[in-house]
Amino acid sequence: MDGGLSNELERQGCNLNHKLWSAKMVDANPEVIIIAHLSYLRAGARCITTASYQASVPGFMDLGYSREVTEQFIAKTVELAEEAIRRFRKEGSKDEVFIAASVGPYGAYLADGSEYRGRYGVSHDELLSFHKDRIQLLDKTGAHFFACETMPDFQEVKVLAEILKHTKKRAWITFSCKDEKHLNDGTPIAECAAYLLDHPNVFALGVNCTAPQHISGLISELKANAGNKKIVIYPNSGEVYHADTKTWLGLSDPDAFATMTQQWLSQGVDIIGGCCRIGPEHINKMSDALSA
Repeated sequence: MDGGLSNELERQGCNLNHKLWSAKMVDANPEVIIIAHLSYLRAGARCITTASYQASVPGFMDLGYSREVTEQFIAKTVELAEEAIRRFRKEGSKDEVFIAASVGPYGAYLADGSEYRGRYGVSHDELLSFHKDRIQLLDKTGAHFFACETMPDFQEVKVLAEILKHTKKRAWITFSCKDEKHLNDGTPIAECAAYLLDHPNVFALGVNCTAPQHISGLISELKANAGNKKIVIYPNSGEVYHADTKTWLGLSDPDAFATMTQQWLSQGVDIIGGCCRIGPEHINKMSDALSA
């Protein structure tokens, strides 16, 4: 997989201190999204995630965009990934590349760090309405599957499971976790895996946007409870995000990341990449280590 989209956009000079975060650039400067996708493809990624993590219908419409334009922007996130792949092909690559349509949590729409807490205090129907429109729009695009990611809340997982029973595309669901056994809302990840065990459209379960030191334990929990489903892992760098200042504190080491990914793959992980603060240099080091 690729790494974090936002850090690559920031590296290009984008100011993402905005309620739409990375999705802001779908309107403001879509070219930078294509360049970010390309940087990961050149680094060795063969699955790129779209800029739709925070591109929800209410998120755009709250800022004054019409329903029609909002729907166009959500579909455009996939088109930008497709354009990046076309350019990558022109550079000579013939490798198969997958597009994962990102579906971020309700907490991302709130833009207050709620994806690190869960327990939003909203109803099942509110979550259903929030997620259903975007998923139905992305289901009509050329993306290969959904990446329902950074899910901190079991209630939200249940809502997604309900919607995904009726989509054409399959999906993975990855959880945001606070330790080696629990989602951020306190639900055991084993309970979530058991709940999704027989879901016909969820082909993989995993963890993302979670500190690297928790990953090995979470993999063990998933392997013991996820049956034959694939395991997908893309942690953050271990740095700490401060939602009040929207800044990161800490350091990340691409070589250490590559070493850790080898350990996780030895535990049986099928799909692997990075999330926040994991950049092309990390993916390149991982790709080199795995192909050595």
